[in-house]
Amino acid sequence: MDDEQEVIVAICKYVYLNWISEAKSQRDFAAICDIEESTVRRIKNIALGTSKTEYNMSVKTIAKICRKKEITLEELFQNIKK
Repeated sequence: MDDEQEVIVAICKYVYLNWISEAKSQRDFAAICDIEESTVRRIKNIALGTSKTEYNMSVKTIAKICRKKEITLEELFQNIKK
């Protein structure tokens, strides 16, 4: 796995474990964050290691999730780094 993909996996794991898994449903999380439900499923599959494909999550998607969770991108990356 290359460095870029490792970063995406780390982001997906953080988002899934801290927010998606705590949400009422994947559909609810998608609606709250203004992202597609298929994106939420993709994040979950990458986080759980059940996806057979790589995922190139956009900065726009990450920013939308962070905005709704009221943290900055910097805070997200600091949390992931811990």
